[in-house]
Amino acid sequence: MRNFCPFCLFAGISACALVWFAPLSHLGLPDFALHMIRHMTLVAIAAPLLVLGTPRLSRSLPSIPLLASFAEFVIVWAWHMPGAHEMARASGGWLAFEQACFLVTGVVLWASVLDPDRALAGAGALLLTSMHMTLLGALIILSPRTLYVHAAHADMSHSLEAQQLGGMIMLVIGTPIYLLAGLWRTRDVLKAAPSDKPAPSEQAPRRMQP
Repeated sequence: MRNFCPFCLFAGISACALVWFAPLSHLGLPDFALHMIRHMTLVAIAAPLLVLGTPRLSRSLPSIPLLASFAEFVIVWAWHMPGAHEMARASGGWLAFEQACFLVTGVVLWASVLDPDRALAGAGALLLTSMHMTLLGALIILSPRTLYVHAAHADMSHSLEAQQLGGMIMLVIGTPIYLLAGLWRTRDVLKAAPSDKPAPSEQAPRRMQP
């Protein structure tokens, strides 16, 4: 059972407030890159911090790691379809719904994979999430044409460059966090595995030499 961590809760809430309300446009990055910073902060940074900071809330959520990973796969890929992405950029209501989907599915996923009783399934779910995040980021980077009209930026020579920057942000933030967390959960599985070596009390007594 995890203990309450007020620092994690404060950090998670602060991360959400930062990406939602801070004037990130002053960074001078393309809008698509800012979108990806918000997205990855919500699902890979704020969500696990909120779960670690509110163990009672996370225990009340369903703990099915592989199903939670699949749900996040559907949500993330669906909102990065060009039509859905442009719809969210054009409407404040759809944008709020998109951001809520990212945060809620992120919290459900991390609550499942950090369940102490589901270390093996949690490790598998995190590694699968790392794979599909990597694949989506790579597809965005390697696309030969601009997928998102919203990726354009006046200070960049070509909108494709802005799109590629967003894909790289996804890889730089998402891939290592999910991968390292998956390896950490794998370590927990290995530590909990029973040893084949018999306990000292179970070992056969040695024969006395004459």
